[in-house]
Amino acid sequence: MFDDPMVMGPVPALPDDEYWSVRAAFAEQVFGLPSRDIQQRQAGQRDALARLNTDSELVLWCEADAYDQLFLVRLLASLPALPRRLELIEINQVPGVERFVGIGQLAPDLLAWLWPKRRPLGENVLALAREAWAAYTAADPSAWARLAAQQHPVLPLLGPALTRQLQELPGAMDGLSLTQRLTLRILAEHGELPSGKVFDHLMTSYEPLPYLGDLMFNALLQPLIHAPHPLVYEQPANQWQKRAVRITPLGEQILRGQAHWLDHAPAERWVGGVHIVADQAPWVVGNDGRVWRR
Repeated sequence: MFDDPMVMGPVPALPDDEYWSVRAAFAEQVFGLPSRDIQQRQAGQRDALARLNTDSELVLWCEADAYDQLFLVRLLASLPALPRRLELIEINQVPGVERFVGIGQLAPDLLAWLWPKRRPLGENVLALAREAWAAYTAADPSAWARLAAQQHPVLPLLGPALTRQLQELPGAMDGLSLTQRLTLRILAEHGELPSGKVFDHLMTSYEPLPYLGDLMFNALLQPLIHAPHPLVYEQPANQWQKRAVRITPLGEQILRGQAHWLDHAPAERWVGGVHIVADQAPWVVGNDGRVWRR
């Protein structure tokens, strides 16, 4: 299992050792994980990747969201050559499940039902994965945006996932990522709520392609709370899920299109290889998926 959330934080194009070091520092800072635990997790993943070769036999299980699709292209791009067996099980819906979020929802009999649906992958998938990984880790998201706008028959769920993740760049009209925008919209429509309830609304009703875990959502919420000009107020409580949050007047103004978040000194952040610094002509994304510097 690969559990480094590449949908968050810096995912830069760096040599292997430097890359893993950057990801470790991010996990330690944002999630408060002990350095030793992070190093052990990374060692297991790095060892698994290093052992893949032409004699390997792989069956990959993957969901439709960006969290999983990025792992898929990361792993495929790291393969030195096509393994002896390379198969993929990937799904974005299940009959009888009204809102499919992930494989973890499924009972064992449904997992068995998925097994015969695996399909072989060839050299063309490796080439696409290398292209997608290079685009996602680049400092310029133009190639990423082009790939997101295309259909990829060999990996049909990749384009929609790249499109959704592209919307984590600042929106051209308001400076918000889509997750930030949806969070403010929930608070504007439902009023003050515990943070855990905001997350529930996001996952069940608002997010078009659910990819977040609860701790990931809390990490993304913090910059809205602790900014010099906050968009969210938070009431104290022992557990973050129980802390009541509400939208600030500035948050309401930005939602109405009367202010722009990038004009109010938000914290620096990363999406893939793109470093977003508000006062340094950051990359923004339009509703049509085009990207440009503000």
